[in-house]
Amino acid sequence: MAIKKSELYSSLWASCDELRGSMDASQYKDYVLVLLFMKYVSDKKDPLVELKEGTTFYDMLKYRGKDDIGNKINIVIGEFAKNNGLTGIITEADFNDDAKLGSGKDKIDLLTNLLNIFNKPELDFSKNRAEGDDLLGDAYEYLMRHFATESGKSKGQFYTPSEVSRIMAKVIGISKSTSQSQSLYDPTSGSGSLLLKAADEAPHGITIYGQEFDNATRALAVMNMWLHNFADAEIIQANTMSSEAKQQFTNDSTGELKQFDYAVANPPFSYKKWMNGLDPKNDIYKRFEGYDAIPPKKNGDFAFLLHLIKSLKSKGKACIVLPLGILFRGNAEADIRKKIVQKGYIKSIIGLPPNLFYGTGIAASLIMIDKEDADKRESIFIIDASKGFMKDGNKNRLREQDIHKIVDTFINGIETPKYSRIIPISEIADPKNDYNLNIPRYIDSQEAEDIQDIEAHLLGGIPKRDIEALDNYWKVYPKMKSHLYKAIDKRPNFYQLNIANEEIKSTIFNHPEFTVFGKQMNEVFTNWENETITYCKALDKGLRPKQEIHKISENLLKHYNNKQLTDKYAMYQHIMDYWAATMQDDLYELAADGWKAGNEVKRIEKKIKKGDKEIVKQVAGIEGLEGRLIPPTLMIQEYFAKEQKVIDDLGTQAETLLAKMEELRDEQGGEDGLLTNAMDDKGKISKTNLAKAIKDVGKRNDDNAEEFDMLAAYKKLMDDEAALQTKIKTAKAALEKLVIAQYPKLSIDEIKKVLIEKKWMFDMEQKINNEMDNISHRLTQRIMELADRYETPMPQLNKDVAALSTKVDNHLKQMNYKW
Repeated sequence: MAIKKSELYSSLWASCDELRGSMDASQYKDYVLVLLFMKYVSDKKDPLVELKEGTTFYDMLKYRGKDDIGNKINIVIGEFAKNNGLTGIITEADFNDDAKLGSGKDKIDLLTNLLNIFNKPELDFSKNRAEGDDLLGDAYEYLMRHFATESGKSKGQFYTPSEVSRIMAKVIGISKSTSQSQSLYDPTSGSGSLLLKAADEAPHGITIYGQEFDNATRALAVMNMWLHNFADAEIIQANTMSSEAKQQFTNDSTGELKQFDYAVANPPFSYKKWMNGLDPKNDIYKRFEGYDAIPPKKNGDFAFLLHLIKSLKSKGKACIVLPLGILFRGNAEADIRKKIVQKGYIKSIIGLPPNLFYGTGIAASLIMIDKEDADKRESIFIIDASKGFMKDGNKNRLREQDIHKIVDTFINGIETPKYSRIIPISEIADPKNDYNLNIPRYIDSQEAEDIQDIEAHLLGGIPKRDIEALDNYWKVYPKMKSHLYKAIDKRPNFYQLNIANEEIKSTIFNHPEFTVFGKQMNEVFTNWENETITYCKALDKGLRPKQEIHKISENLLKHYNNKQLTDKYAMYQHIMDYWAATMQDDLYELAADGWKAGNEVKRIEKKIKKGDKEIVKQVAGIEGLEGRLIPPTLMIQEYFAKEQKVIDDLGTQAETLLAKMEELRDEQGGEDGLLTNAMDDKGKISKTNLAKAIKDVGKRNDDNAEEFDMLAAYKKLMDDEAALQTKIKTAKAALEKLVIAQYPKLSIDEIKKVLIEKKWMFDMEQKINNEMDNISHRLTQRIMELADRYETPMPQLNKDVAALSTKVDNHLKQMNYKW
């Protein structure tokens, strides 16, 4: 059975829960990642990794519950590290540290629980057959993101958000690299995630180099490289800005800085200690020569940028993350910026949203450096992507649609109003700009203000400019516009509605042009759906999930490209959201075992507390079933709809009886009510209490027939409802057996039909239809908003107020009331 990402992530985070509280995330991440590393290499049994007896994760398991468990784990890890040249990399976390892990039984229990978590079936990496799909890499990214989130402002900078890394990897053009001998460099490599994202784009492989000042973070990067099959990557602990040769990658023959084909970097923003170990005026590597100034002593942004430029070959390409301030700050930075622009090194600038990065909330930019033909460069391509993001906890995050739009815009050089523009160097050099690269100088990304029109408020009518602002709709619905509006005589800049306000929605939704457009868009989806169904039915065991979702989602983009009123990237987001929530787990299951995985169903287990212990218990009933590919609810919908309807009908009958019982309780459950004596302390009526109340009424000598009948009626309702619940329980049990029996009966064709057509395509159709509905609702809401805004002119309002005031005055006079 394949590893499901959802289960993988949840198990990994459970390991963090074991350590959370005894130390902060910046510390416990080292323990979790070392165990993840040991588990992975032990499962994969790579022939290039030396796994001697007594040096694997599984050798640690025999020490569970033992007094010396911490020391024994250290020994196992230490021996493995020594055999594989990883001493100082995976040996940094001390599993016998009482200060961090507790002492005595506390430490024994904690480490035992930690080993048990990593020994779960869902963390058995030997079962991952989706080779090349980087399942573990995604898990590593998942942990890194969470560690960065929890590590706080000063400790989360080891991680570049993967969404930003993916953009940088795409825009440096490494996809055009031709040989593994070409090189990729990161002078501030952190945990290595940025380097790896860039390396993923190299079609023939790439040689990786990285520098990281903090040794613990360098250890993360080295482990990350191993886990991604880049064990030969050279990651050194070094101060990037130092003049010492041992701190730098240098050319063996010249002693100068080694130069690379590609580079990426996310240096610490505005680093104040960049001059430590360096005299910039006597820098042996001459990184600051030719720029008319040296970066400010207390701000290292340009220092890292100039180091990056110096580290590129003559045709080298790079992308670096820097705060927006480098685009417009003055003094020495202005002089350096001017020289960089004049040399033609900057190919493009992408402005990013604020609060994306860990450790800071400020907005940043991506600066693309391209030395190839730099002397001939006549423009800089600027993209303002600052508005496209989603909230994710206390941070912002780029969505899939934002990433795709940025990359498409950059690669294709697309100029879009309020988003992207090719800026001539002559415009940047103009004295009014003076090499200031502040994005708002060149791109006005502000939304147009919704202006209130004084004349419309005074005289009525709807401003023509507001109607024309909906021009993208009128291009699709040209006759609808004239159906809704007509020009006002002698006031050419104003329109009036032809219909009553309350008829706006029905008029739009029933208009022939609206219907035709809806059918056209349904056809777009149907064409993609049919192609996707055919394509997916041909998939089989061994597929690569990420490659497949890429093909499917890109095809969706193609179908919605240049379709009026629709945003193809919004449509793309829906398929990517569905992929993350559902489809990726399904495809990993298919990759592992093919379509026969659809024949499998299992019982869900959950942990419950029993005293001081935690036990695993199976969830009973249909609700406790989980199909490996097909949910039981879908199985019921397709094969047992009649049986489910019987249960639903019985449930409706039971609800009716419960409603009647509640009505009687409301009437007879008060202080003097007949049902009061039948109630317990919680206000519930039991059969025993009710029988006693009926018996007590029967013993009385007064005329009690009405009371007796009411209590008997309530008892019958209770009996009937209980009988219905028994029937429901029996019917559900029978249905459960039918469902379980149906899974192995399904043919491969049936599995394909249910999974692809009834699950994937049905869910996607709902999402796309909602998106199309939103487009229609936006038009309707705007038209109604304008109609309401200008419905009653000010003079009419004044008349209405005056009339109402006169009416009130008359009433007051009739009541002899004086102001």
